Amino acid sequence: MPEISRFYGVVITMYPEAGERHSSPHMHARYGGSRATLSIETADLLAGSLPKPQLRMVQVWVELRGLQLEANWRLLIAGQPPTKIDPLR
Repeated sequence: MPEISRFYGVVITMYPEAGERHSSPHMHARYGGSRATLSIETADLLAGSLPKPQLRMVQVWVELRGLQLEANWRLLIAGQPPTKIDPLR
């Protein structure tokens, strides 16, 4: 899983999912044993869960880094690996 960012114990990844067509732009977040999928367009939680403070941090990060996340999405669709994105500070 290509890691694109890491901050405050949260790991953000983007990757093509075998057998799935990427229908909506999304990214994945891990914190401890929790995993979640969030929309790049809206920062909404699509699947899974994170503790509330970490979920909010990831949502703020998505809002701040939306253009970079969209560019990474286009790379994935083109079959290329995503690039690193600055963490939340």
